[in-house]
Amino acid sequence: MHKTRRLALLILLLFSGALMADVRQQLEHFLDDLHTLSARFSQELINTETDQINRSQGMFYLSRPDRFRWVYQGEYPRYIIADGKTVWLVEEDIEQVSQRSQKSTLEGTPASLFASELNLDRDFEIKDLGQRLGLGWLKLIPKKADSQFEQILLAFDGDRLVRMEMADRFGQVTRFEFFDLQRNLPLDESLFTFVPPPGYDILDQ
Repeated sequence: MHKTRRLALLILLLFSGALMADVRQQLEHFLDDLHTLSARFSQELINTETDQINRSQGMFYLSRPDRFRWVYQGEYPRYIIADGKTVWLVEEDIEQVSQRSQKSTLEGTPASLFASELNLDRDFEIKDLGQRLGLGWLKLIPKKADSQFEQILLAFDGDRLVRMEMADRFGQVTRFEFFDLQRNLPLDESLFTFVPPPGYDILDQ
């Protein structure tokens, strides 16, 4: 190979490697010293077999370790609370609550990635996808054999998470876009506690 071509190829490989390392570092910087987080989000739930798309929006609150709250707004408001032991799905319009063990429910999921202090390389196979559309992209593949997700894509603008896409084993893709991220600001403890109101149906799952 011509010396000039070898040099150009070497520079390209080095530059590509630097980009890949940077994207991994963006995730690590995002998680480093993260205590609380709040953001607005928009969500698209896509059925890949029928191409049906359901859209929703709401607010997300995180308090590490192990607590978060997703609030879905709209005609049928609902919210999800993780209090450190239990995940609660609350559907106010039908006065119904579903509860699950948090440890078994969140293992290998994006929620565990952000809410918990974990070993990334132990729980996920991580692939740097480099820069696309001005964002740094990572693919995370859960190592847990019975994970409900096949892969998770994360997109960063600097150390700011702006997009997340999850493909599950049931032919559905869920896409999130995050806005107005507020990092390490005080959050009310009541956001992460839940007591079922009288009269609600409680389902154990």
